[in-house]
Amino acid sequence: MPTLSEADSKRALAVHGVVFPPEREVGDVEAAVAAARELGYPVVLKLGGAGIAHKTERGLVRLGLDDDTAVAAAAGELLASARPQDGEVHLLVAPMMRGNRELIAGLHHDAQFGMTVMLGIGGVLTEALADVAFRLVPITRLDAAEMIEDLASQALLGEVRGEPALDRAALADVLVALSAAAESDPSIVGADLNPLIIVDGMPVAVDALVVIA
Repeated sequence: MPTLSEADSKRALAVHGVVFPPEREVGDVEAAVAAARELGYPVVLKLGGAGIAHKTERGLVRLGLDDDTAVAAAAGELLASARPQDGEVHLLVAPMMRGNRELIAGLHHDAQFGMTVMLGIGGVLTEALADVAFRLVPITRLDAAEMIEDLASQALLGEVRGEPALDRAALADVLVALSAAAESDPSIVGADLNPLIIVDGMPVAVDALVVIA
């Protein structure tokens, strides 16, 4: 099934309440440098486009760029990495978010029950823990709170190594917003927020992918 670009995926979910960090969508090296200066260093740079669904696997993400020279070099490399089958591409410039804990959330269609909201422990532990929770769309804030409680890895959601505990209300907002997107837009047949980085206790969605019918 077709996917939206990361930028369009974020726009499709943002109208329903999913909050994303500020970012800039630009078309060339000079604009990327200007955007990085505007957002403030360090930044992340990605190559985006409707034909690019798996940026990390293709090496199309550059992290922790901390000056104009690094952004210019990375932007040139990414643009040169585009393939004909990618179609029209652009560069996404965003602030670098740092956190030691990650979650994943999304929308997944179950063949028997229909659309569900998913929440799980993300990062390098995703496959090892397989710690996920699901609820059928639509969900309430109570459902969202129960999903968070359903995760077995509760210790990862509390205070860890000096970092504050997860803001559960903010995470519930994300889950309810995903549900609202699925309920309001029948063209959305799947979505992933991966990762949701926990930054100072707040879940921050730094990537998004929406699958459409």
